[in-house]
Amino acid sequence: MTHQFPGLTPEQKKELSDIAQRIVAPGKGILAADESTGTMAKRLQKINVENTEENRRTFREILFSSDPSISNSIGGVIFFHETLYQKSDSGKLFPQVVKEKGMVVGIKVDKGTAGLNGTDGETTTQGLDGLSERCAQYKKDGCDFAKWRCVLKISHGCPSPLAIAENANVLARYASICQQNGLVPIVEPEILPDGDHDLQRCQYATEKVLAAVYKALNDHHVYLEGTLLKPNMVTAGHSCTKKYTPEDVAIATVTTLRRTVPAAVPGICFLSGGQSEEEASLNLNAMNQVPLHRPWKLTFSYGRALQASALAAWLGKDANRKAAQDAFCSRAKINGLASKGEYKPATPASQAAMQSLYTASYVY
Repeated sequence: MTHQFPGLTPEQKKELSDIAQRIVAPGKGILAADESTGTMAKRLQKINVENTEENRRTFREILFSSDPSISNSIGGVIFFHETLYQKSDSGKLFPQVVKEKGMVVGIKVDKGTAGLNGTDGETTTQGLDGLSERCAQYKKDGCDFAKWRCVLKISHGCPSPLAIAENANVLARYASICQQNGLVPIVEPEILPDGDHDLQRCQYATEKVLAAVYKALNDHHVYLEGTLLKPNMVTAGHSCTKKYTPEDVAIATVTTLRRTVPAAVPGICFLSGGQSEEEASLNLNAMNQVPLHRPWKLTFSYGRALQASALAAWLGKDANRKAAQDAFCSRAKINGLASKGEYKPATPASQAAMQSLYTASYVY
């Protein structure tokens, strides 16, 4: 006979569940503004802007100080450690700026990937040591949810059973630690789009990974109503020659989720995985129109697919601030509509929105 030792009080469970529901309220998703200093360097380099702390702060200030109506589409914002302690031009800490708009503050808590010995270049994710203390501090500093990214790949023999089991276990331990400290864990097992595999191969791998993740979460007594999932969409590899429609992607993805994700999970917030802004929106929209029962909210947790047009409009110039905010708000509104299956493209998307955001072996 197995016994579950008491983990969370009814009050703790209610708080976690309420936070998760706020983040994925109808028509809302997540802005992933948790790019590391190194990743921001690549983003800024594309628009010929120097990667200084002030320039990073300025771009995030542009996003966070957008029109208050942004909170109709964005339920939560994931911060990077540096950004959590930065201030707006008016002297307010960024978490306060975001909270005053009615959005929930989140934080990236993993410490990046590390090689997994005995595999073909597969990885696990570091950062469990000291995680409880960091989570407690982040909760005090205004955070209500957290994010942890594990990375898997599709190739000959990958993802291996070892990588699947190790990453599932790490995600479960992270989720349990977060919940003990009052943070809703976003569970992110990302299967990279690198490779020439077809849609069916990605679907098979994603089903295996998600099944293992939920087995591990169950084993670790994680309270599912107080979690969110951040998976990859089921798409063909970036080098696959066969092209699939948003409807193909939608059917494959929703079928995968129905087979693996318990109905207790409040929301599934997809990562964009290097898709163009428009592609990510069209695929999400198609999923919310699939004639299959979906017991969870299907929404977004986009970084690149919410920021590319805004970066292209800003170009590091103060005079372009309003244009950058307009581009960001427009994209957020489109994804809010897509999360309800109500996005109807009225005009052709801009060049920035159509541009592929793919990066091989992507790291944050």
